[in-house]
Amino acid sequence: MARKPKRDLTLEEQLARGPIDLPFLMLVLLLVGIGLIMLFSASYATAYYDSTVGNDPLYYFKRQALFAVAGIAVMYVVSKINYQTLRALSFPLLGGSIFLLLLIYTPFGVNINGVTRWLYVFLVGGPTFQPSEIAKVAVIIFFAARLSKRDTEKKKKFTRRTNWGRFLNWLEKIGFLELVPYGVVLFIVLVLVVFEPHMSGTILIMVGAASVLFVSGINLGWFIGLGSIAVLGLAVIIRFTDYMTRKMNLWLNPWDYPQEGGYQIIQSLLSIASGGLLGKGLGNSIQKFNYLPEPENDMIFSIVVEELGLLGGGLVLLLFSLLILRGYWLALHARDKFGTLTVVGITTLLAAQVFLNIGVVTNLIPNTGISLPFFSYGGTALMIQLAQMGVILSVSRQIPAPKKD
Repeated sequence: MARKPKRDLTLEEQLARGPIDLPFLMLVLLLVGIGLIMLFSASYATAYYDSTVGNDPLYYFKRQALFAVAGIAVMYVVSKINYQTLRALSFPLLGGSIFLLLLIYTPFGVNINGVTRWLYVFLVGGPTFQPSEIAKVAVIIFFAARLSKRDTEKKKKFTRRTNWGRFLNWLEKIGFLELVPYGVVLFIVLVLVVFEPHMSGTILIMVGAASVLFVSGINLGWFIGLGSIAVLGLAVIIRFTDYMTRKMNLWLNPWDYPQEGGYQIIQSLLSIASGGLLGKGLGNSIQKFNYLPEPENDMIFSIVVEELGLLGGGLVLLLFSLLILRGYWLALHARDKFGTLTVVGITTLLAAQVFLNIGVVTNLIPNTGISLPFFSYGGTALMIQLAQMGVILSVSRQIPAPKKD
């Protein structure tokens, strides 16, 4: 029986099969590997003393390692998909993320430590995930898909015969009408996240969306104006809500509240300070023995510095910096504007998460509850982060080869 002749690949298929960016891939894998080692070191004492996990010191490490392997597989699969597909899927992805956020306010929402911001992966039982993690990426991709067509869209024109028409033309001229659909989408998503409550998720969604809007060429005046309003609103909230006022006081003077909220940051600072230049050695942290709360989660960087010292912590930050810079380099060289905006949004999201986590553990900023990418315990979060890296790698496959002289 004669074989059917092979179909010639289309241009899109050929582009999607290009080589991935090896420096970016190596940095991701290196950070995941170091993150697993540090998670094991930071979590084995907590797991050993915890009867709910069977006093198994390897409990957190084994689960995270399984999710890391699955996440790397997901990253590879996503990197093989033509990222142009995401343009068509941007609206369904956004709609799906909003639907998942709405589910949190139903009996399907999972309450952990008095906060309801999780869902079960299979709706009932099993591992959990935060829909806000998906919403962060969905907003970025939706904004990137629409804004990538910005240069080719004609401006709206209204009649000049009426005051209303002239007013609408003025709004179009200053760029207000262009921002309306993005503002509506952002408002819906942020409201659903704010009332979980999930302040860190709210911040990251705003940062990711703002980065895409900024790079797309939206007038800088809007960022200054809206940013000023946001700062003013935050100041009002801090001044007139007991919860935020207390949070600010804990940040400014944690030693005044050693048993009433300041304990965690005090122990974090003690952990970092005791590490010195070279650290106590891998596995030799003292703070992880039930002194520092959440050593395997939000506060894992404190254990990194305690065990590996200032040099070890600096090396981790250097790797993150190189990954972020490489991400922006890939954005600058992307094949089209959609690829550029998508990579900028995801890379900025990663940069903001790293900055906010390090800022919290060093008491540079108030506690926001943001985890450290690739390091903090959380299997589904790790898989979503690696899927995001897969999107960037997919974009890197279609970067035009440099022209030969």
